[in-house]
Amino acid sequence: MKRFAGAIGASVVLLLGAIAVVPGWLPFGNSEQAQAQVAGPASAITQPSVPVQPAPAAPKLPPQVSDVLQSGVLIVISKPTQRMFVFKDGVPWASSPVSTGKRGHSTPAGVFPILQKRVHHRSNIYSNAPMPYMQRLTWRGIAIHAGRLPGYPASHGCIRLPYSFAKSLFSLTKADATTVVVTNEAVRSDESAITLALNTQTPRPVAPGLPPTPALAGIPVAPVLANPVPPQVAAPRISGPGQTIQLAAATSPGEAEAHWAGLVAQHPELAGFRKSVVPAVVGARQFYRLRASAPGAHAYCTTLKRAGQDCFRVS
Repeated sequence: MKRFAGAIGASVVLLLGAIAVVPGWLPFGNSEQAQAQVAGPASAITQPSVPVQPAPAAPKLPPQVSDVLQSGVLIVISKPTQRMFVFKDGVPWASSPVSTGKRGHSTPAGVFPILQKRVHHRSNIYSNAPMPYMQRLTWRGIAIHAGRLPGYPASHGCIRLPYSFAKSLFSLTKADATTVVVTNEAVRSDESAITLALNTQTPRPVAPGLPPTPALAGIPVAPVLANPVPPQVAAPRISGPGQTIQLAAATSPGEAEAHWAGLVAQHPELAGFRKSVVPAVVGARQFYRLRASAPGAHAYCTTLKRAGQDCFRVS
């Protein structure tokens, strides 16, 4: 009997061991088996992961006008004359008629970067209209592209170009080395275009992916006045007709700006003058003339000469 009981006990142990080893086999019905397989600690239930939102892209600034005149592309678009002027490395490259925004869809004036370039693009705002050789200026739908030119402003805000010119310009520009200036001023020559661009305000960023406010869509083009007067010094009010004097002939826009900053530091009265940087070619060499305008500027030029500062009258 003892041998028989021991054999039965050994068989039971072996059976229980098999149950423990064979996965998915449980000694009850199928429904109970399913419930047993699902049951488990609460910590084993995986919670759905929350998608992480990507950080907003950093705002993009247009390159400084003085920088692209050294190495890059400057584009100046005059709405009153419906004309575009293009400069490559500070040298006139080409000009072309344009068609800007019609009434109610005016092209914003300002300083813009190239945010995006596409050879084949269609408008996602205006009936899927084709926009060949598109170069985006804002995330609100303003761009340079090939289109019909009727001889007057006719677009919904974009700057239309002749097809061949748009294609050539597309090949010329690089997003990180191109600055576009759109102005409400009448510009009729390369010299006036580059002078206006050099005296525009410092641009602010355009945030990609976000609908910019009018202030971010572009910076109003306006001549930059001289550096503000230090609080302790008041610039004198000079009466009389406006006059222009020349203070230096620099070899680069940056050199002209640095010279102006030094002059204002030495002669705070110049902060009341209107500064301009005018490009000129003399004897096959490129120069940038630093000029200042104000009523009574000729008389002040005499004062500067007495102080040892180069100066002569222009107009």
